[in-house]
Amino acid sequence: MHLRRILRHAPWPLRRRVLRAVQPLVKDLGAARQSVPLNPPRTKPAGPGLVRVRTDRGPVTARVVTEASPASVRRDNVDRVVSLLTTAGVDWFRVPCESFTHTAVAVPEKDKDHVLALLRAATAPGAGHLAAVDGSGRKARVWRASWAVTDAGGSLVLGDDFGCDVEFWREQPDGTLTAPRGNPVADVVAANEEPIIAFEPAFSEFCPPYDTAAYRTRRVFTLAPPERVCFPVDAVFTWVDGADPIWRRRKDEALAAFQNVHPLAANDSRYASRDELRYAMRAVHAFAPWIRRIFLVTDDQVPAWLDAEHPDVTVVSHREIFGDTGRLPTFNSQAIESRLHRIPGLAEHFLYLNDDVLLGRPVSPGMFFTPGGLTRFFPSPALIGSAGPTRDDVPAQSSGKNNRRLIQETFGRVLTKRMMHTPHPSRRSVLAEIEERFAEPVTATAAHQFRHPEDVAVLSSLQQYYAYLTGRAVPGDIRYNYADLAEPSTPFRLARLLRHRHLDAFCLNDVDADAATAAEQAALIADFLPAYLPFPAPFELASPRTQKVTLTWEYV
Repeated sequence: MHLRRILRHAPWPLRRRVLRAVQPLVKDLGAARQSVPLNPPRTKPAGPGLVRVRTDRGPVTARVVTEASPASVRRDNVDRVVSLLTTAGVDWFRVPCESFTHTAVAVPEKDKDHVLALLRAATAPGAGHLAAVDGSGRKARVWRASWAVTDAGGSLVLGDDFGCDVEFWREQPDGTLTAPRGNPVADVVAANEEPIIAFEPAFSEFCPPYDTAAYRTRRVFTLAPPERVCFPVDAVFTWVDGADPIWRRRKDEALAAFQNVHPLAANDSRYASRDELRYAMRAVHAFAPWIRRIFLVTDDQVPAWLDAEHPDVTVVSHREIFGDTGRLPTFNSQAIESRLHRIPGLAEHFLYLNDDVLLGRPVSPGMFFTPGGLTRFFPSPALIGSAGPTRDDVPAQSSGKNNRRLIQETFGRVLTKRMMHTPHPSRRSVLAEIEERFAEPVTATAAHQFRHPEDVAVLSSLQQYYAYLTGRAVPGDIRYNYADLAEPSTPFRLARLLRHRHLDAFCLNDVDADAATAAEQAALIADFLPAYLPFPAPFELASPRTQKVTLTWEYV
């Protein structure tokens, strides 16, 4: 406990050295949690409504707010700048930016001194920040303005990474304006060209696809570059509330009718809900605002915190996607995954996420799809065992080996690597083709109420290799980490993640444990997730429902 008190107040370089020395000595999760303060005090008052926050890039002054997102802060920053310019009578037009989280505004270089004076005055009160991007002093032709915000604890700062760049374009003798740096579309425009109005999605993917905020620009900037992903993308989550007594009764009744179910096919941790879904969906809202709609697939259950009527979210019952196929109720995630492409209204391209998989920072759709619509996949260094199926195989091994057999029989290739437990980019048409081509194993998987040795893993492995070998997928890169909540090293890793926010995605996986360890896992999650994602999404209710809501359905 003395170590924890020291670490809460020690400077970060010292705290990092101490943590590295202590970590090998910690042998259980409880001791690790007591050693590592996941969210130590990082703020001190800096004026009315302002705090000074310690970050890994140095101290930042920020305004304390209760609701925010990277996209909203990005929008606020550009709107402040264009409002300032418009009020002052300065000509300006929006241009796209190489960085998808920043915005950019072009102004004539002849107005540089006047504009910089305006920006310095607007950022002077404290929360604002102005800095040269491409040099220093009078030579700099690109300056970034931002007004940072943070939560009350200072665990998340949204500031310079979402700032607005003011570019000073130079007028040439031939009547053109030239940019001070490159951008994805054009760095030369006619000086006398009439501006037109374009909506926010014309300038970047980092916004809702239905965003109607309008800005002055030049016609060339309304055309998307070849590397832009322009088709709609949805997100699909699967979730179960394993503590629901009605659901547990159905599960126990179904389990009693089966024999030889592998212990890991029906263990409690597979169905445990520790509020991860709330934060996984919150992460999609925060870090992938380009997602068109979130579909939540459940066994007629609705989380108490979710506004099921919100237009950005659709709750889908198992009965809607199984129809007259399979067997309900089902407690087999692989059976559910085999039906996800049947979700009514689902886009052709979508991301599939388990509720323990979270985006870790802003990501672009290009991380998951090519502009031409191919899916990307993320192979794991872990290999699928080369031996044939055995009775002792855990369910994940069985399905991996069954996938390998199908790929070998169909393409004459050996499937060797597993997939990382990341968001899985998917296409409805590919999944429908798999269902038709491998009708027998896919239909059998859908009919197994619990994981079965003959199951195939359609979403998490089979579709990736099938699409790759039919020319519809390519390998991708993602910065990712898998954290086993029972491991004593996990609190140390989460403390580093909270500090640096350096991952594109991560998985917080739990396993069956004794009551004491399970309580420590739950406490670890309760410490980490609200600190990592402190701002609620618009589809969260201000006060969770006290009455349980379920979708009406009778199993027959």
